[in-house]
Parts: sequence; C-alpha cells; structure tokens
Amino acid sequence: MPDSPGRRRPRASALLTVLMLLGLTAGCGGSSGPVTLRVLAASSLTEAFGEMGLAYSQANPGVKVRLEFGGSQEMAGRLSDHDPGDVLVTADEASMRKADRYLTGPRPVIAHNSMTIAVAPGNPHGIRDVRDLARPGLRVVAGAEIVPVGRYARQVLARAGVSVRWRSEEISARAVLDRIRTGDADAGLVYITDLGSAGAAASSVPIPANLNVTAAYPASAVRGGRHLDEANAFVSWLSTPEAQKLLGKYGFAGAGPAR
Repeated sequence: MPDSPGRRRPRASALLTVLMLLGLTAGCGGSSGPVTLRVLAASSLTEAFGEMGLAYSQANPGVKVRLEFGGSQEMAGRLSDHDPGDVLVTADEASMRKADRYLTGPRPVIAHNSMTIAVAPGNPHGIRDVRDLARPGLRVVAGAEIVPVGRYARQVLARAGVSVRWRSEEISARAVLDRIRTGDADAGLVYITDLGSAGAAASSVPIPANLNVTAAYPASAVRGGRHLDEANAFVSWLSTPEAQKLLGKYGFAGAGPAR
C-alpha cells in the first residue's frame, strides 16, 4: 500500500534530522583551524623565539605558536594554574626541576648562554672587569637570587672573589638591562644575548672565560597541556639544525654539551 502524504512527512522530517546530525558530526570532526600551542619561555629568548615561532608555524600550517615570556620562575609557576600552557623553556635546569611534577617527556637542553657586564653607552664609569663592580658609589643591579640570571651572577662573583652591594635585584635579565638603559643603574650582570636587544642603549664589558658560567636552557612538554603530541613535536624541533641556526643568529651557543 503506498504511503499517504501524512506518512511521508514524518519520514522526510526524520531523514532531514539525520542528515543535519551527520553534517554537524562531520563539522566537529573536521579541522576547525590550527592548534594554538602556548609556549612559556625565559625572557632572554624573546627575540630568538619570536622568529622561531614564525618559522615553525610556516613549516607546520596546522600549528600556531603563541609565545609568553617572563622570568623562568614565573613561567614555571604558571604550570599550577588551570590552563598551564603546552611547553616550558627555562634559563636553567633548577627552574625546570621545580616544575617537575607538571612536565612529561624528554627535556633536552636546546641552547647555552653566558654572562656579561652591561654598562651605559661608552662605559662612562670605566668598568674594566668584574672586580670593579665592588667599587664604592657604583650603582650595580642583578637578578634576584630566585631567578636564573641572579644565580648565574652570584656564581660569577663568587669565582672572582667579589662581594657587591646591589642597588636593586630584578625578576629577569631584561629587567636588569632596563635599569641600565634608563640610567637607573651604572652596571648590571646579564646574558650576552641580551645586549643584542639593547642596541645602542647599552655597552658590554666582557667577563673572562675562567670567571664566566654557562647557562643551560632546557625545554619540556607540559603534562596537563591540551596538545601534548604537538608540544612534544615542538620540543624535538628545537634541537634540529634549522632551530639551532636561528638560535645561533641571536647569539646562543648550540644545544650540545656545554663548552
């Protein structure tokens, strides 16, 4: 017996509903745009990672790299928040160890750095070496002891047998450099790579190799991150020749054993 018009309408309506559900399911399963990978990194990596993030996104169209910079201890501290990020890169291994419970996968050291003395353009106070930082009346700044750049600065001074009374202790290497750039301090201990970002606003007094230290930059995927596979892929990429070339462009030493 053929269907009556009254019977056809419910069937047509049911078929339309199924098709709509299939369409919605296909839309949800399809690509809704690139994955946004949140990378929390030490402030001394700002310029290098700015270019590297663009290079990675261009080579991996499905991934957009969102960079956030600050002191290593600040970046590691964010991992306890509800939305912690996907990748952590710190300026020393001590900061990485403090965040151990939130991390997963390999933790390669992706770069090395060392220290220098930042001074005003032209070095108006005639600072020649680390020992001059103890000179009375000289306004010297360094990172706080809880941040990597501060710990490295104290290691340098200990090797030189120098005790310095700080004008201020800052939360990151960039904050130390800002004190020099604005004239609030006469000298400060920063990473060699930071001087590139200062341009003509600061000069550098080298620290001899026997007094200097090697800063190590480890990277790790975050256990609670939303995009663990993509995070591990990015961490692996940081040790590739392409990434290492970009780090070298900004003055970082390679990811191999410390020199």
